[in-house]
Order: sequence, then structure tokens, then C-alpha cells
Amino acid sequence: MKPTRAARAAAVLTGIPLALGALTAGTANAHGTMGDPISRIAACFEEGPESPQSEVCKNLVAENGSQPLYDWNEVNIPDADGRHREIIPDGELCSAGRDKYSGLDAPGAWQTTELPSSGEHTFTYTASAPHRGYFELYVTKDGWSQDQELTWDALEDEPFLRVDDPEVVDGTYRLTGDLPEGKSGQHLIYAIWQRTDSPEAFYSCSDVSFGGGSGSESATPAFAPGDAGAHDDHASGHGDDHADPGGGGDDHADPGGKGTEASTASDEDGDGGAAAAGAADDPNGGSGSASADGSPASGHGGHAAGGEKALPVTGSAITGLFLTAMAALVTGFAAMAYTRKRRLPGTHRA
Repeated sequence: MKPTRAARAAAVLTGIPLALGALTAGTANAHGTMGDPISRIAACFEEGPESPQSEVCKNLVAENGSQPLYDWNEVNIPDADGRHREIIPDGELCSAGRDKYSGLDAPGAWQTTELPSSGEHTFTYTASAPHRGYFELYVTKDGWSQDQELTWDALEDEPFLRVDDPEVVDGTYRLTGDLPEGKSGQHLIYAIWQRTDSPEAFYSCSDVSFGGGSGSESATPAFAPGDAGAHDDHASGHGDDHADPGGGGDDHADPGGKGTEASTASDEDGDGGAAAAGAADDPNGGSGSASADGSPASGHGGHAAGGEKALPVTGSAITGLFLTAMAALVTGFAAMAYTRKRRLPGTHRA
């Protein structure tokens, strides 16, 4: 017995909400950046995406526009799966090899956080959507300076700290461990957050200076943006250039190649990095640095303590459920209308 046209149509229409559900569920991925020591992109976001203060942040906006700063938590590769050295070219580590964030790779006087020269320290990683995974922190070799590009060879071969599945407290991961030995003066800490429930990975660069301040047992996050309201004009959405992991739609579909960043339908949702927008401009710009005990220094006047404010959420799962429900509702009406039309007198089969 062949299925009727109505049955076939109903089957197709029924698949629509399931497909949309899978698509939107994929947007509820992890997001974040290093908060203490503050990452380059977080520091520029704090200065103000539309009116950055430091030369490096002004240059970033001139090169990439302000949108990347609103999407501070999306410096990622969807299908990294631990292949970081293979797919991120030298000189492009801070941007994860993505054109959208290329300004992060430029040498220059980036905001610097002072750290002790030794001892135990608690690093903080601001997560707008936490997930299972591990963090690896690398430090530059002696002799590296901010007027140089960051290459893989410029980093020590092994991470000085690795933390698996750390606890999330108020939207912040706390990564406690020993500071790298024998380091002094200007360096850079390269953070990799590799998810274990997905091949997606996130990357950040934090400029530091060893030998300043004192030890810290429980550092306050230097970067904890509040939910300052949506900026619809800058809502790129989680899907801005995130492909389905392994799907090849991202600019990292070809390992080692930059390619073209693909835009998806999620761009229209407007629930992406825009929730992070609206932080007040820091009049001190990037001139200050965070103290080792986590308290904000002059350059971090707007830092929230203890994660008291709600963090921006990008690619909310609630949005996915809402869209799925709406799709199901539309499907139901369409199926009813189709069936009713088929039952009207005077209609004939083709």
C-alpha cells in the first residue's frame, strides 16, 4: 500500500522541527575567554567596542570591525579535536587562525597583567556557557616580547598547567596550580579550552609580566561582564561562523587553511554575543593591569567582583527549544490545512 500524498507531506513536515531542533541545539555550545590574566579580546571589549582606547584595540577595530569584540567568547574552532598545532598557523594563535579575529595576532602594547614569579596561583576563565573539558595553559619561552608574533615554537613545549573538568562557580572556571618556574618580565599565556563532549576548542592570549604583586589563593575574575542588555545591531549569534563540528562549514574545514568564514541562519536569531555588549567604556583603556590577587587595577576599573552579575549567554538552549516549538506549531497548522484541502469536495487526484 502506497502512502498517500498527505501522509508523505506530513512526514516531511514533521521532520522540519526535528531538523530545526538539532540545528538550534548545536548553538548551545560552550563559550568563554580567559578572565585573569585578562585576555586580549576581553581587554578590548572592556575598553568599549565602539570607542577603544589603546592603540592595539583601535587597530583591531579598524581591521576587523567592532563585531569581534561583542563576540569575545567565540574565538574557537568547532572541529579542533585536539589538533591545535596542526590547524592553527604560526602567527595566528591568538585569533585561532580566523580572519574575523586577525587583529588579536598583531604585535603591540597589549594590556598586561602582573603575576608573581612563583608559587600557586588561581587563574580564572569566564564561561558564558560551561561544558565538560580540559584547560591547558602554555607560557612563552624566554626572549619573547610583545613586538613579536606568537608562534608555536615561541611557546614552551608542554603546558605548565592542565586542569580537567574544573568546577564552575558563578559562571567562572577556577584553575589553580603552580606558576611556571624561572619566568620573569614580559611573557604571554596561551590558553586552550578543549571540550570533551564535542571537538570544539576555544583559545585566548593573555599578556603577563612575572615578578609583580603577590601570590593568590582565590583570585577574583578580572573579566566578568554583566548582562548589560542586548545590542541588536551587533548580534551575530552563536552561528556566526560556527559550523557543525566536523561538518566542514567553518573556516577551519581544511586543517591549516583559513578559508572563508561561513554564516548560518543563527545570525538572524540575534541572541549571540550581543548579550555581552554594552559594557561601559574604561577611560583608563588598556594602560592598567590586574593585580595578582585578582582585584582590579587602574586599567580594570569596571571589573565585577565575584561574578555577581549575570554573564551573557550566547546560543541559549532556551532559544533552541522556543524555535523548535514554533516550528512544530507551524507544521501542525500546515498538515491540518493540507489534509482539509484534500478532503474538500470536487478535488481530484493528479
